[in-house]
Amino acid sequence: MALAVVLLGALSGCAVTRQDPPPAVTAPTAFKQDDLWRKAQPGTAPATVPDQWWTLFNDPVLDDLQQRLVIGNENLKASIAQVASARAAVDASRTVMFPTLSAGFSGTRSASPDGNVSGGSISRGATNSVSLSLNASWEADLWGRLRLASEGAQATLQASADDLAAARLSAQATLAQTYFSLRTAEAQEQLYERSVQAYERSLALTEARYQGGVSARSDVLQAQTQLRSAQAQLLETQASRAQLAHAIAVLLGLPPSALDLTRQAVLPQAPAVPPMLPSELLERRPDIAAAQRRVASAYAQIGVTDAAFFPSLTLSGSGGYRSSTLSNLVSAPNLFWSIGPSLAASIFDGGSRRLASAQARASADQATATYRQAVLTALQEVEDNLILADRLAREAELQQEALVSARRNVELVTDQYRAGTVSFLEVTTAQNSALTTEASLLSVRNRQLAAVNMLLKNIAGRWTPA
Repeated sequence: MALAVVLLGALSGCAVTRQDPPPAVTAPTAFKQDDLWRKAQPGTAPATVPDQWWTLFNDPVLDDLQQRLVIGNENLKASIAQVASARAAVDASRTVMFPTLSAGFSGTRSASPDGNVSGGSISRGATNSVSLSLNASWEADLWGRLRLASEGAQATLQASADDLAAARLSAQATLAQTYFSLRTAEAQEQLYERSVQAYERSLALTEARYQGGVSARSDVLQAQTQLRSAQAQLLETQASRAQLAHAIAVLLGLPPSALDLTRQAVLPQAPAVPPMLPSELLERRPDIAAAQRRVASAYAQIGVTDAAFFPSLTLSGSGGYRSSTLSNLVSAPNLFWSIGPSLAASIFDGGSRRLASAQARASADQATATYRQAVLTALQEVEDNLILADRLAREAELQQEALVSARRNVELVTDQYRAGTVSFLEVTTAQNSALTTEASLLSVRNRQLAAVNMLLKNIAGRWTPA
């Protein structure tokens, strides 16, 4: 019996139904836009990006908001609870590999018309029975079912921890981008306020010229239309700014009324992004790590379902004392015990085990495809934001040059209108062109900040596996 127990213990460490997951995806040696990545780096660019990548934007308000985010964000709290649940599941999966031990005490009084059988004799009337027992059982993990279930739970825990890191990075990136959009809305609000003031002066000038008989009534109407349109755009921008402030408050886990951000109307400068290899990106991104750990968990589940095709062996034993009276219950004459193995196998189940195995394999294929898609999406995201950051930086330069020309044109046309050499239509055209150009410049700078923010998030998103 002792030799059998030793052999069972040795066999229990062997997972004969294990299915190894496919190898990890191999990253390309370079990005498609690798030349842009290198070209974007000035000589003073830092070699590495700090974990708190948003500090490169040099905005103290953003730094403070990021610190408050990791404390108050409700989605992060939910992810933390999910990690705790997965950790409890790992502990539970380990406990089933140990023997179970239970103790019981019972007392009954019974009577039967046919009498009670006790000690080989039949007695009439009521009888008593008192029992004190101790039961133990242990399932020998011959085919690795319990061990693979524990490994799958551990992989799920690691995936949950990676999900938490990915959620934190996503929330931080979302907060940064929402903050940039807020500052863009404030700059646009300031732009429309200046435009309204300029259009009011133009309307006053046009009305004066109309009263003097120099301008037509249509010029006054055109100036009024231009002014009212700018005032409407100002109101819309103010509403957008308020909504962005509300979104930031919710990200921090606060009601919108509890957050008051001082207006700044100045957009941060986009920092340079240091170069890196695609393989480094795949090693850093926690969402990719989470998808890979789910592949491992799914393949462990294949082994768990395949182990159901083999018989299960359970060693059990019980012992205790049983008597008709409580006095002298714990004594040798009242002792009973039993010990022995139990071998059980399913002979016919209507194909449920086969279907469970097929389902586990399909789930593993799905997890593998999801993991590979996550890698492709990560590489695409970097490629997209890399070319966006480069092109938008150049576009911002061109828009800035166009804005200088548009403002100069407004000055020239306004002087010509005062001199009576051009119509007011040319003034409104020049003013609208300048307004559109400056608004486009702000939008381009906001998109440029978003692209750089995503690049920094991807390469600075360090995380620690569970």
